[in-house]
Amino acid sequence: MPRFSIIVPSHGVAGRLSQALDSVLAQSFGDLELIPVCDGPGTPAADVAGTYAERDPRVAPVHSPPSAGLGGARNAGARAASGAYLLFLDGDDLLLPGALAALAARLAATGDVDVLYFGHERAPWWEGEPTDPVAPLLAGAPDGAFAPGRWPRLTGVPLPAFSAAYRRAFVTGHRLAFPDGYFTDLGWGGLATLAAERIAVLRRVLVRHRLRRQGSRLNLPGAHQLDLLDQVDLVLTRAAERQLAVDRARPLFEQLFGTVLKTASRPERLPGGHRAFFRRARRLHRRHRPAGFRPPAGRLGVQHRLLAAGAYTAFRALRAANRTAARAAERVPRPRMLRTRLRYRALLRRPLDARLAVYCAYWGRGYACSPAAIHAKARVLAPHIRSVFLVEPGQEHTMPPDVDHAVIGSRRYWEVLARAKYLINNANFAEGVVKRPGSVHVQTQHGTPLKTMGVDQSTYPVVAAQTGSFAKLLGRVDRWDVNLSSNRHSTQVWERAFPGSYEALEYGYPRNDVYCTATAHDVARVRRELGVPEGATAVLYAPTHRDHHTGFEPGLDLAAFCAAAGEDVVVLLRAHYFYDRDPAAGGDPSDPRGPSDPSDRNGRNGRNGRNGRADRVSRVSRVIDVSAHRSAEEVCLAADVLVTDYSSIMFDYANLDRPIVIHADDWEVYRETRGVCFDLMAAPPGPVTRTPEELARVFRDRTYAGAESRALRAAFRERFCQFDDGLAAERVVRRVLLGEPPEAIPPVIPLAERLPAPAAATLARS
Repeated sequence: MPRFSIIVPSHGVAGRLSQALDSVLAQSFGDLELIPVCDGPGTPAADVAGTYAERDPRVAPVHSPPSAGLGGARNAGARAASGAYLLFLDGDDLLLPGALAALAARLAATGDVDVLYFGHERAPWWEGEPTDPVAPLLAGAPDGAFAPGRWPRLTGVPLPAFSAAYRRAFVTGHRLAFPDGYFTDLGWGGLATLAAERIAVLRRVLVRHRLRRQGSRLNLPGAHQLDLLDQVDLVLTRAAERQLAVDRARPLFEQLFGTVLKTASRPERLPGGHRAFFRRARRLHRRHRPAGFRPPAGRLGVQHRLLAAGAYTAFRALRAANRTAARAAERVPRPRMLRTRLRYRALLRRPLDARLAVYCAYWGRGYACSPAAIHAKARVLAPHIRSVFLVEPGQEHTMPPDVDHAVIGSRRYWEVLARAKYLINNANFAEGVVKRPGSVHVQTQHGTPLKTMGVDQSTYPVVAAQTGSFAKLLGRVDRWDVNLSSNRHSTQVWERAFPGSYEALEYGYPRNDVYCTATAHDVARVRRELGVPEGATAVLYAPTHRDHHTGFEPGLDLAAFCAAAGEDVVVLLRAHYFYDRDPAAGGDPSDPRGPSDPSDRNGRNGRNGRNGRADRVSRVSRVIDVSAHRSAEEVCLAADVLVTDYSSIMFDYANLDRPIVIHADDWEVYRETRGVCFDLMAAPPGPVTRTPEELARVFRDRTYAGAESRALRAAFRERFCQFDDGLAAERVVRRVLLGEPPEAIPPVIPLAERLPAPAAATLARS
């Protein structure tokens, strides 16, 4: 029997679950079992938990349906547990180093108590000092094991379930279970302390409770707030059945109704049902009030008296200030021109146009990426929806002639943004764009993350200094209703890097559909357009942006590479799109539109942004600069092999199941300055080279296409090409624009059944 069973519910926290599990498995005290509780097989959290179970026999995942709630998940974990003591850790919290060793030592000193309470810290999700809210309560408790009557203030009500260890035999012997409902901790804590005979405290913080950016679900408005009264009634009824002594009943009653009054004083939490909540709370107050109870001093005491008297109008008047905060008006943006600003303000008062969708890619660089793929599919499946693409001034000529567009900053630009129901972007709309009620903002992303993104960048000074305001970034995230993902890895990273209330749709990236739908004719056509000689091996070289560089640096002597790699090799050079911003220096990566938004990718529109690259490569006939080609997807179709360093283009190219070589000449520097989400060197999609000589060698001996390379690529595809099956755009259109239910959306085609577009080398052999 293990000493501790740690139960970790994981609903809605897959992005942080690995950190919680790591904090348990890294404990110096290893006599434990770890029970992650997941929604069901195949969910993101179940995938994470399954990976840990394969590595460590102490990990034993169980499943609990989301409908069972937090209480049901904890009960499922407790039923599966075999340890002497139960601990409940939330899926986005951390068990601090040395916690289990400290618990074991304390239990050795106190003997087997029923409940051992300990401290926890509430850590702000972003900035601020952690606090230990229960430290004053634990400070006054007796030193050894004691009966609950010796410290009546320790009722269990103010302590969440993750702030105590419970003897499993005590829990099963008293048939304790977490009650249904949102306020399950309150009910559980009260019932456990009522049943306990011997308890103890450990005056040390063992758990870091990481507050969520969205705040606690218990503070959200809705009918679930009535569950609080159910839990209060449950605990006080049990106390009455046990004929609890008055000196214990009074603090229990006061702590429970302190929570009730906190909710009652916030009418915005109970829209349409505040009076009913007040009436029922009054009945419970009068029914369970202990003999001789005297309300506390101050404002809380006044609230007790008004509640007991049923003085609803007076109670509301006392807390009138709380209502004003809920009526804050939407901030109206301030376009530069007064006339435009006034017109936009007026348009925001008009109804949304349910048949209007606005698209934008790469901050207006043109018709590209997933927004373009969704736009094209919408013209087929949802022709009743009028679409407008946004484009930068001077780039109108890059738009297809049959695509309606508006120039960013123009009068029509603000008109369509004010009225459109659907707003679809692979980056973010301008700061001034208002998120209107009823509108649907779709964030398509533009790459699978290897590098750190969003708020995760804050610990990397070079990147954080260039990113700009994280508060503004999060304000843009708050506009998202839907966020697309092409694999579980991305789903988890987006959840952590861009905390918000959006819905994650694991539909794949629409721009990658072409890798499954393109034909041999398409591949041949693109190669002709790019000037790839017939019979040549086209190597796409696509290095990523370096935050610590000031301009484009190819990293390789491409002429020397061609000479060393073989006579049939032609290089397609595609520089990162950040380098088209400054015609003199090769770009301005400090542009706040860039690094603060999702993932990088070598995608561009038709702008000629070579910035001196043509001068460096035009003298080499076997190097073709394709940086200005409008479609990264077409360039990938033309290539037989990809050579990149850390660009997210590797994840997209992997859908073609063609060879990939990672040239990581500065991996350690990049990892330390930019930060990464996983160790690419431990799980690359193909051979890894560190020097130009090594890179040339894998081409000369063709190991880039050998059996070992295929095995690495297969594992990489299994992990990162999960949902890119050629139907992503259709899924988005059907779910978002047509409003079809999730069960009607086409399922993902298994990886083994997909047929990627054929490579030119394959065509030549056929």
